[in-house]
Amino acid sequence: MTQSSHHHHHHALCCLSAAPPQPDAPPTPAPEPAAATATAAPGSGSVAVAGVLHKWTNYGRGWRERWFSLRDGVLSYSKIRSDAGGGGAAEGGIAEDGEVRLIGGASARIAGDRRPEKPAGVVCLKVSAFRESKSDDRRFYIFSPTKTLHLKTDSKDDRVAWIEALILARSVYSLRSFSGRISFVQSDVSVSTARLRNRMRQEGLNESLIRDCEQIMLSEFSSYRKRLKLRYEDHLSLFGSSRHHFEEGKDGNIIQGALSRNEFSSSRRGNFSEYSTTESDDFEKQDGGDLTFEEESTFFDAADYFTESNSRSSAMSSSTDCGVHSGTNIDNSGGLEIVNVQMQDSDNMLPQIKRRSKLPEPTEKEKGISLWSIIKDSVGKDLTRVCLPVYFNEPLSSLQKCFEDLEYSYLLDQAYEHGKVGNSLMRILKVAAFAVSGYASSVARPCKPFNPLLGETYEADFPDRRIRFFAEKVSHHPMLIACHSEGKGWKFWGDSNVKSKFWGQSIQVDPVGVLTLEFDDGEIFQWSKVTTTINNLILGKMYCNHHGTMHIKGNRQYSCKLKFKEPSLLDRNPRLVQGFVEDNDGKKASFLIGKWDENMYYSNLDTSKIRSADQLQGASLLWEKNKPSPNPTRYNLSSFAITLNELTPELQEKLPPTDSRLRPDQRHLENGEYEKANTEKLRLERRQRMSTKLQDNGWKPRWFEQDAEDGTYHYKGGYWEARDQGRWDGCLNIFGEFSET
Repeated sequence: MTQSSHHHHHHALCCLSAAPPQPDAPPTPAPEPAAATATAAPGSGSVAVAGVLHKWTNYGRGWRERWFSLRDGVLSYSKIRSDAGGGGAAEGGIAEDGEVRLIGGASARIAGDRRPEKPAGVVCLKVSAFRESKSDDRRFYIFSPTKTLHLKTDSKDDRVAWIEALILARSVYSLRSFSGRISFVQSDVSVSTARLRNRMRQEGLNESLIRDCEQIMLSEFSSYRKRLKLRYEDHLSLFGSSRHHFEEGKDGNIIQGALSRNEFSSSRRGNFSEYSTTESDDFEKQDGGDLTFEEESTFFDAADYFTESNSRSSAMSSSTDCGVHSGTNIDNSGGLEIVNVQMQDSDNMLPQIKRRSKLPEPTEKEKGISLWSIIKDSVGKDLTRVCLPVYFNEPLSSLQKCFEDLEYSYLLDQAYEHGKVGNSLMRILKVAAFAVSGYASSVARPCKPFNPLLGETYEADFPDRRIRFFAEKVSHHPMLIACHSEGKGWKFWGDSNVKSKFWGQSIQVDPVGVLTLEFDDGEIFQWSKVTTTINNLILGKMYCNHHGTMHIKGNRQYSCKLKFKEPSLLDRNPRLVQGFVEDNDGKKASFLIGKWDENMYYSNLDTSKIRSADQLQGASLLWEKNKPSPNPTRYNLSSFAITLNELTPELQEKLPPTDSRLRPDQRHLENGEYEKANTEKLRLERRQRMSTKLQDNGWKPRWFEQDAEDGTYHYKGGYWEARDQGRWDGCLNIFGEFSET
């Protein structure tokens, strides 16, 4: 087996090396003391893993020993029959011209006595997943599209060794199998600009111009390498869509059959027991005690641990588009931080920026607030001068909440790449997933954001995500926020206003405004947000729901319609989103289903009659919500939201005096200084009441201008240039002291 160079992530269970064991060295960490190695003839090309496992057959025969062998990404098993005159460690399903590593003490004993047997069954690891039992440290399961194998080892260490071997075999084989056929630009290729720099210095150019030219060259090379990488991944998807795997024939021989990608998606996390089938020898039966999927068992799916599964699909039938995120996710099962490299694997020039993972510890103990006491104390007062305490706020402004909608901006990066290679259908599917993903962070957020002051701004410069975002409050009455964001190959902008209706126990919020997404190739998509209802304002636990129809209109071939289901009291499947993509002739090209707080899938099959993606065989994952923050607070902020109000000394020097991070009441609340926060909030709300007078006197936004035709606000530019120069002329200190006269 040739050594493959690939990225791999570490799980709590294992730390694997990409290099196979050498004949003169012990195998890659082998925790089992009884493991033995049988070395084949010199010059062998690959290493196989073999051994005895106990396989569940049925309730009549129970657990039976079977000989399992693993090579080239295929796991086969056969019955064990001793052969008195036989010798050698050959076994069915594995060629004899390679190194064989035996796992378990019984394996070495049986290997010498057994005769070759035809495999009773095989499993292709490329389209399978495996899982440990939580209740028995010797048991594990392998889920394939057609069967579920219930397996048991002789010891806990043996199980660890088998799981490591399965993970390593699938990742290395899948990467190696195409490496000789498809050209691939390695992501660690370095480019030297020394000759260019020296030549430009000879011409007398200044250092600033030299750096600019150097950056242009590096950027162009990065873009070219990325396109090559994308083509490589598309080839992988093409090969994968027609890959073959082995199945058992009725005559006991091994026959080859094709597995369509639309029949199974290894990235899905559904109940795999529905794929269990019978075999001529062993009847696969559900073992109720261990196959309850509610227990917190660990799935080992290469999509989560290896970059090879991050392949971006170029065809509708591809299901390997796992929607891996650019950024940081927390793997709670192992306590490790795993950085997924959806975009970085093809562009290692992106900076790695360390951001905070939790809010500061509060300096004061927070006091509970009674809404009824506030209402009682407000009787007879001018309601415009009643200030709600910061207890009801979260340490973010509405401007920052706008940027929170771009947590999954990698979906737009993927949409851009799909469009570049002519896959317009996958582009709009990714755009639809992005439009839904903006609602994911609204679950269980009991507090409201701070209402920005007139002229308040917020910037987000995230080079590690390739995006820049800027927002400004452009009007107080009506309350309008305008925002503008730029990413790799796309721009996203819009202004937002809301109309609200109070129903006693709930409030209905209807967004007003259009969001626009434009790609560099001229394709444009526009949509508006759906209605949000906040329930249990006075009694009970507060929660929100999103409902209505979202129309994503494109200016070229495709448009999309998404229906956010309105909840009901007896609804067993809340937060459901269903929809479809149609072309200009009204023909439906694809269907979508998912939940706005969990994930979105797409399929060729009509999803309008089903209530969950788990009921739809062959659905492929478009987007999945990030794991929750490991440092929860009562605000229930996501890991991404926790970073939005972070203020470092270096950043503070660059910000204008209008940035939300500099707002004192919000900063005091984040630090847990609740008395100071209330005092500042009361002071700033007095200033807020002056905004209408300022607006009437001709106040204009600093960075946005209103379109004379449709009344929408557009970014007029200049902010980032002023930031680079540190010149904030005309930016008022809106959070400072003021006079009410």
